[in-house]
This record gives sequence, C-alpha cells and structure tokens, in this order.
Amino acid sequence: MNAVEVRKVSKNYPLTESQFGRLRHLFGAAKGAPRGGLWALRDVSFSVAKGEAFGIIGANGSGKSTLLQIITGILRPTSGEVEVNGRLAALLELGSGFSPEFSGRDNVYLNGALLGLSREEIGARFEVIERFADIGEFISQPIRTYSTGMVLRLAFAVAAHVDPEILIVDEALAVGDIGFRQRCMRRIHELRAGGATILFVSHETGDVKALCERCLWLANGTMQAIGEADEVVAKYLSASVRKEAEQHEVVAPALFVPSLPNGVNGHRYGDGRASIAGAALVDAEGRTVREMAAQDRLVLRLRFQAKAAVASPIAGFLLRNARGENIFGTNTAREDYPLPAMQAGDAQSVDFHWTAPGLAAGVYRISLAVSDGRVEEFAVCDYVEDALEVTADGSAARGYFELKCAGVTVQRN
Repeated sequence: MNAVEVRKVSKNYPLTESQFGRLRHLFGAAKGAPRGGLWALRDVSFSVAKGEAFGIIGANGSGKSTLLQIITGILRPTSGEVEVNGRLAALLELGSGFSPEFSGRDNVYLNGALLGLSREEIGARFEVIERFADIGEFISQPIRTYSTGMVLRLAFAVAAHVDPEILIVDEALAVGDIGFRQRCMRRIHELRAGGATILFVSHETGDVKALCERCLWLANGTMQAIGEADEVVAKYLSASVRKEAEQHEVVAPALFVPSLPNGVNGHRYGDGRASIAGAALVDAEGRTVREMAAQDRLVLRLRFQAKAAVASPIAGFLLRNARGENIFGTNTAREDYPLPAMQAGDAQSVDFHWTAPGLAAGVYRISLAVSDGRVEEFAVCDYVEDALEVTADGSAARGYFELKCAGVTVQRN
C-alpha cells in the first residue's frame, strides 16, 4: 500500500461572477466536466511509496500548490481521486491552521489536536517544539504579533514534531533565514531516515535532488516529466533556460554533452552564445586526477568558445557530493578576475588553482558553467552538470569535510 495515490486528478476554477457558484465549486466537485474556466490541473497521476521522498517542481502558477491542497484535503478535485494512507502533517501557506488571536502555545495544542494527538501527547512534545521554533517569550503572545519568519518557525516546528507518517512542505522554507532553513532541512532528513514519507515542493532544485529519489515536473497544470530526480530537474532547468533564450531571440544549444576527458556525461543547458569545449582536473604536473586527498594541489582547466557576442563572460565550477549537495565552488567574477569580451569564434581557457579540502570518502562531481553578466545578474550560456568525476579518500574527514582546529586550551576550575 502506497502512502499517497493520485489518480487522474484535475482541478477547474470556473470564471464566474456568482459568489454562490464560486462557493459551490470550492466545496464540492463538479458533476460534469466544465465547459470553460481555468484548469489548474489536468489528469495528474502518480504514487508515492511509504518512506519515499518525492519532489514536485515547476514555475510559479504551474499547479504545485493546488495539487498539495487537494492531497491534504483543503480542496476537492474537479475529477479524479486521491488516497492518503498515514498521519499527514503539512506546511503549506504560512499561518494556515493558526488562529491569529491565540498564543503560539495555544496554537501548538490546536494544531496537534487537529492532527489527532491527545493533549497529553502534545504536552510531551511541547518542549521540543518550543526549543526548535526558538521564538523566546513570543510563544505566549498572539500569532498576529509574529513576524513572517516567526510564523514559519512555529509552523515547521509543529509539523515536524508530531510524528508525521507523511510530511508535506510547500515552498515555505524560502522565507526563513539561512540558519533556520538548514535546521529544517536536517530535520526533514531525520524524518526521512526514520521512515517518514516526504512530499517536497521547492524552487531550490539542489535541495530537491539532495532529498528526493523521484520528482514530478508540472507546467500549466499538466505533467511534463516524472522519474529520477536528477533527470527531471535537468529537463526542467533546460526548459527554463530555453524559454528565457527564446524570449531574447537566442538559439540554445542541442542537449548533448561535449566529449570531456574522463567520459562522464551529465545534463546540459544554456542560451548557446558560448559553449564549454572541454575541461580536466589535473595536478601540478598536468596529470589527470581521479582521486584526491586533503591538501592536494589541483588545477581545474576549463576551455570555452563563443558562438555569438558575450560582453562579460564568467567561467566557474561547482563541486557536489553523491547526494547532489553543494560542497563548494567559485567563478572568475567572484575571484575578481574579469575576462575579456568575446565575439563569435573566440575561445578562452581558465585555470582554477585550489587546494583539496579534507572531504568525506566518496564520489564527487564537478559541474561547469560559462555565463554573461555580473555576479548579481547573469545569463547562463552553457552549463554542464556532473561533467567531471573525482573520488575523495576520506582519510582526514569526520563528517562532510575536515575543519582545522587552531588549538586547544584547557583550564582547571
């Protein structure tokens, strides 16, 4: 039995001026297929296994939030059906389910009761929820006095600590500060490791790839792709860049990866004004590096060629671990090495010199990019994901990477 089953779900919003008509449509399914109106979803079907992390991506207005509201029971579909098996906690619109006049404490108990927990069960979890939310004495103040970030903190703390069998997160983490967002992602990974089912919606495709095995891409309410997260995210990003390129009358490159030294093939997208012609990770003597250890001196060599005018080229790279999490990266603009403008046919090579950090044992992949613009605003000309592959021996790391300790001081008290 799957945790979530979505079968041919469609949702239509009729374009009517009648308040009665809008209310009838909101709280009940239509008896027949509407002749007009706005289709937010059309024939969406998928299943999520128990214990699976499933991502949903798409541009604003693609139907993601409508789909989650149908899954949680907030909305009814115009057609199709949804089956949910397990206790479900959802973090959708900020403040949904909170009474603005109640205190944070009272809202914790209210939300817990709505999820089927007894007052004693909520009381046993309250200290953990309060500590995770970390909003201090505001826990005793009405929700209407909270900032947006404080509402997020409390809402996530409740949703993530009521032992959900299914947790749904819809974009809410985007408004949080970086420290709390990282804490939330750690908690989501903990729930995932404990067997919870996760439905995760985010514009941060790196988070989707790091957390989810599979992914659904929605556009204009219809399914564009479903499958392995890496593959679906790549198709989504490629389509997004192609759409941007078409709007600026730029021809995007064909979706293939150039032949690179180690033969690793990844996904590729960009507006096509410049393309990466080759790359290699080498040591100080120019020999290809396939395994690195802490403090190894490395050079990442990147060569690219212009197919049209590129006023302010930027070359860069990003190193990711096997889970797709960003470890580090840089580019010529951040390093304050401006590159000369390019015309069609011009080529440039860039060497990035760096010392290998002490990374955890495993396989790491390097993505390459060439863009046009500034650090604050740029257009991607060519992005080759997972172009190079290197292994870290892990001898120095006790975690993601090694952090050098400057010293130890001991005092007797």
